This record gives sequence, C-alpha cells and structure tokens, in this order.
Amino acid sequence: MEHQLQSALNLPPVSQIGFVVKDIGQAIALYTPLFGEFRTLDAFDIEWEYRGRPEVSSIKVAFAQSGEVEIELIEWVSGETPHKEFLDAGRDGLHHVRFIVDDLDEKIRSAKALGYAPIWQKRFAPSLAAAYLEREGDPLIIEFYEANFD
Repeated sequence: MEHQLQSALNLPPVSQIGFVVKDIGQAIALYTPLFGEFRTLDAFDIEWEYRGRPEVSSIKVAFAQSGEVEIELIEWVSGETPHKEFLDAGRDGLHHVRFIVDDLDEKIRSAKALGYAPIWQKRFAPSLAAAYLEREGDPLIIEFYEANFD
C-alpha cells in the first residue's frame, strides 16, 4: 500500500516543496536561516490556463535549496490562481509538491485516471511546461514540471 500514487504514476522523488505566503519578504527573512539564501523572481502578467480558461496573473516567487529539494515561496499579487484560492480559504504555508516528468501531457492523463484534475497549467515552450493538479478531499496540490532540453 505504501507509495501507491507515486508508483501508479511512476513518479521520481519530490523535487520541490512550494509554500504560499502572504508576504514574501517576511517569509524570506524567516526561512533564510533554515534554508539559506533565496533567489527571487517576479512572474508578472503571465497568461495561464486556470480551471479551463485563460487567466492573466502575477506572483512573486523565491527559491532556495535544501539538499536535492527546492524550496519555493510564492506570494500572490493579482489574477485568479490556485495561490489566491489558498489564501482566500484562510490558509498559508505548504501548498504543493513538484515532480519533474518527461511528458507532462501523458502524466496529466495518468493522474486523471487516479482522480486528479489539472487546475493551472502552461506550456512555455515545446519542451517546457508546468501544471498543478488537485483531487477531491486532498488539500495538497501536485505539480508536474516538464523541462526536456537534451
């Protein structure tokens, strides 16, 4: 029974843990002593497919490394996103875990068969794409990230 989803989806180990925070500056100050220096990025005015429709949104992100696992902090700025939903529900903190996959579309199809639905996704280039998926009754979102630059 252990790791059934991971096995059924043939997933590698988690590559990233994502946290939604209300104030990225405060979160960086709080977590730098734990995870080390963060690098920051503003992802403003990017169009994503959100719950089946186009939506332009903006977020601020910061990344640090803990061994093999990337730590991501996300501050929602504007637009409809899963991060805004999370905050609107009165939550902050652990939001998603990311898995690096070879074929995003194939993994989404496989995950749908196990009750997951894509809620936020974008193909940035032929070999670069990301998607958040959720399932009923599970507050943790999974992210699939395809980056094939071979």
